[in-house]
Amino acid sequence: MLAETLHTQSTRGTAGQVPIWFWLAAGFGLLWNAYGVFQFAHALLATRESLVAMGISEMQADTLSTYPMWMTLAFATGTLGGLVGSALLLLRRRLALPVFAVSLAGYVALYIGDITEGVFAALGPAQVVILSLVVAIACLLLWVSARASKAGMIS
Repeated sequence: MLAETLHTQSTRGTAGQVPIWFWLAAGFGLLWNAYGVFQFAHALLATRESLVAMGISEMQADTLSTYPMWMTLAFATGTLGGLVGSALLLLRRRLALPVFAVSLAGYVALYIGDITEGVFAALGPAQVVILSLVVAIACLLLWVSARASKAGMIS
């Protein structure tokens, strides 16, 4: 019975009824991006010394503590845009779509910066995997908002 209900709810897409996958994606997006904002705040407050005290190498701490301003702005755009976009999605507002697009652009810029500024080289494969996952989730949230907009679930 529960499986039938979830399937029925997941396939509805009329303006009046919102499928469960929409709420799950929007809720996940809000939690994921809230954690991203927490990570951003931590990065803003971190010093070279605090990073070394956390156990990373001096070279890694030097890399992270000398981010160019444009990378900090890209990180802010990605995280804050994702959080606002997720909140707008939960409120069923079409404005979520362009906000998610800006968030994704911020994350893509950050990814490029991690390549060009040596962050991936300093932190290794784990950083590549983490930021790749972040970009993939930003793409997914943009896709969800586009699909919801097209189906009339958000206005």
